[in-house]
Amino acid sequence: MAGTLTISTLSDGTNSTSATNCIQGSAKAWVNFNGTGTVAIMASYNVSSITDNGTSDYTVNFTNAMPDANYAVCSIGYHKVSVTEGSMAALQGSQASGSVRIQYRGNAGSPDPETVQIAVFR
Repeated sequence: MAGTLTISTLSDGTNSTSATNCIQGSAKAWVNFNGTGTVAIMASYNVSSITDNGTSDYTVNFTNAMPDANYAVCSIGYHKVSVTEGSMAALQGSQASGSVRIQYRGNAGSPDPETVQIAVFR
């Protein structure tokens, strides 16, 4: 039997917040994947797959599409060059309800990031 539980406030006995904060403030999708070699998801939520479009260029495909393309994306790539480590800036590509394309650039050029983390908020 399916049903709906409607509440306005959530509390752990000490802290409380409105249900709206939980619903609107939670990531609607996130993924942590390796960006080198064969791309592989290490952990994720609401991400069905990653498409490797070429060097430092990926499309994250959602399991359940967003209602539209008006969502926010937070992303970072990590790359290690010999003993020099650094973050790579993400350049947003196309953004659709079912996927988002992200490209990375770093000060060492544009190699594939070793680790990529992406979160989507709507």
